[in-house]
Amino acid sequence: MKNIPIKTRVVLVFGLLGVSVIGGCDHAQVASPTVALLATPAAPGSMGPNLIAGADGTIVLSWIEPLAEGHALRHSSLIEGAWSSPGLVASGDNWFVNWADFPSVVPVSDALWAAHWLESQAAGGYAYDVRTAVSKDSGLTWSESIIPHSDNTPTEHGFVTIFADDDGVGLLWLDGRKMVNEYDDSNKRASGMTLRSARINDDQSLSNENLIDDLTCDCCQTDAAVTSEGPVAIYRDRTEGEIRDIYVSRRVDGEWQTGVAVANDNWDIAACPVNGPVIQADGSNVAVAWFSAANDTPRVQIAWSVDAGRTFSRPEEVTAGTPLGHIGLALLSNGDVVVSWLRSTGNGGAELLLKRASRDGGFSADYVVAEAAAVFAFSVPQLAAHGSNLVAAWTAEKDRVYSVQSAIIPLSRLD
Repeated sequence: MKNIPIKTRVVLVFGLLGVSVIGGCDHAQVASPTVALLATPAAPGSMGPNLIAGADGTIVLSWIEPLAEGHALRHSSLIEGAWSSPGLVASGDNWFVNWADFPSVVPVSDALWAAHWLESQAAGGYAYDVRTAVSKDSGLTWSESIIPHSDNTPTEHGFVTIFADDDGVGLLWLDGRKMVNEYDDSNKRASGMTLRSARINDDQSLSNENLIDDLTCDCCQTDAAVTSEGPVAIYRDRTEGEIRDIYVSRRVDGEWQTGVAVANDNWDIAACPVNGPVIQADGSNVAVAWFSAANDTPRVQIAWSVDAGRTFSRPEEVTAGTPLGHIGLALLSNGDVVVSWLRSTGNGGAELLLKRASRDGGFSADYVVAEAAAVFAFSVPQLAAHGSNLVAAWTAEKDRVYSVQSAIIPLSRLD
């Protein structure tokens, strides 16, 4: 699958599942009060939002937007209910830009922030590198960028997750360095996608470069959370037999453990669904959510851990029917979670929906955040908890023009 464009991959997958991106959907049990949009400072043509709560609770939104020549990575903070004037991380005319593998700006601590974006290689096509930079003044100024992988192969490197690693910056990414090898169906690990990690130290040197998993799905987003016992990575694994379920790997005493399945969905699919999992943690409490279409049944699921990701509960089904996936997750202070996902509305549009869930199995009704053509069907919406509210961000499309949109939703609407 390494030479198939990302959009082709996902259309192929939904075709295999018998789910139409332009099909209808079931609207049962949907609450739909009016949602007030929160104006963003993103320019027309912007896309790929990333949303995260910093160590002090500040919500940081980042996105990519077009320039006269090239693209820029910008960020904004939510201050007193409004987005601040945007800051610039970097810009370039050789970036690799797409809907699925998007940049991020992450407040690792109050002062230490990190960012990443993707840079096309001279080889062209789907050969690109990760670029990372750090800020020591909360995003005001940024260092020179570095490449965290040292293989120098003309292959894919992306789907990055940034997380706090003690007093440094931890990184996860999908790394295609083995894809330079000729594909061998009898030994897929010899040429398959891998999951790797590294640490950016205070002086911007790299350390702790590690292989976490030697065969993963090609283009599903990764995620990580820092528990009371250390970081936990979550990703979509790939077996030699083409089972693509969600796995976690815990870092114990500085070493990433062999990944284990969160649940055995047994999704047998010889293509990448471009639909990654999400994870949130508070101390030893961990929640994960993901999309699966095992047995040709698309559904969104959640599972819980009370032991820092060692074990997980039996998964609970959040929704079934015709979800498109592209999951978001917010962990609330009382241990509940809110899950977001996309559902097709037809004609290439989508709805962004939310549902609140508790560990004892209680669920709220579905809640529609943005309806019909307001959401680009291939967007990867973002979700974060902010006091008594939720903040959501997504890529919208109107008249073939993209734009980053956001909204604040009171949690009381999901009671």
